[in-house]
Amino acid sequence: MKWRKLFRAALDSILKNRMRSLLTMLGIIIGVGAVAILVSLGQSAQAYISAEIGGLGANLLVITPERSEAGGVRGQAGNQNEITLADVDALRAQSLELGNLSPATYADGQLIGGIGNWASEVAGVTPEYLAVRNWAVAEGTMFTQAEVDGRAKVAVIGQTVADELFPGQSPIGAQIRVRNVPFRVVGLLEAKGGGLGGDDEDNVVLAPVTTVQNRLRGSDNVDVIWASVLDGDRTDAAEEEVKAIFRSLNDVRDPEEQVVRIQSQAALQETFDTVLGALTALLGAIAGVSLVVGGIGIMNIMLVSVTERTREIGIRLAVGARGADVLTQFLIEAVLLCLFGGLLGTGLAFAFAAVASAVAPLKVTVGLDVVLLAFSFSAAIGVFFGFYPARKAARLDPIDALRYE
Repeated sequence: MKWRKLFRAALDSILKNRMRSLLTMLGIIIGVGAVAILVSLGQSAQAYISAEIGGLGANLLVITPERSEAGGVRGQAGNQNEITLADVDALRAQSLELGNLSPATYADGQLIGGIGNWASEVAGVTPEYLAVRNWAVAEGTMFTQAEVDGRAKVAVIGQTVADELFPGQSPIGAQIRVRNVPFRVVGLLEAKGGGLGGDDEDNVVLAPVTTVQNRLRGSDNVDVIWASVLDGDRTDAAEEEVKAIFRSLNDVRDPEEQVVRIQSQAALQETFDTVLGALTALLGAIAGVSLVVGGIGIMNIMLVSVTERTREIGIRLAVGARGADVLTQFLIEAVLLCLFGGLLGTGLAFAFAAVASAVAPLKVTVGLDVVLLAFSFSAAIGVFFGFYPARKAARLDPIDALRYE
């Protein structure tokens, strides 16, 4: 028999029992839909987190003092228990791997100004902070290094602060007070939205680090250094250079002793990619179990179909059809059932992605690779679980089949 006739015969058999065929495909529909949805969710989550990490800054290094505590006593010999502006200046002068860098010191406070008050975080930084964090000023200007040196009481505020204190108006030139210290607003930051931890990154006030140290903190120390690596491929070299510089500044000769703690953007990205990749694979494997269950259901129905159509098979074999033709027809039926189920399951995944993208901040997309994977797996399930019933049909004896009641 020709392939066209075999295909038509298989399709006619499926359409003749529409309800049974639909119920047979149900396991494949659920399995393919589950695999496509879970894999797409994992891939979309990876893309979302990659974008969030990229939003932290380009080739970012976060340098903090290394602290040790034992019995309530902090300050093991050799550890960098504080970082000062002098250390930042030394790092800037000696480093060959770093580009922009900015110290940062933080103070929480109640902001008073405009139409009321608002709780926010005040970050004492330098002008380079914007370049390191890939941030920009939407209105006004960033304060200058001269204002940092002069401990000027100026501030650049985030969009959330502006919306809460100065709704519907420009905050430039207005005054806000933090712990009774007045600051003149000179700039408004572009909106960034929520960060990885769900915090509102726009709820921030940037001020000269020297002003925050002297007016709000009463300390010359900085909490962290934000730095960018000149060459993203040399992040490891930059980390080692920073560690070496701080060992030199603290007269630590042991090359294995760490005096500062460094977190890199690349390491953070790699960690998230590894965890989410493993989670996506695990969820995909769990969902794949339903595909196997669906395949077993197809095999059972095909075995029942062979029993019901024994006389039909006997007639075909008696009039000259070969066993290979019968085998091929039943395999085509099994594969078609799986492919139709895969098509419906993929449609289910696309519908879920559309709904999830509309109601959640995560944009879920079903990629072409996921669709191809779903269809390939569906066809493989059809061949694997359809082969035994097809072989059983092909091996029927024509005389015994014609006598079957």
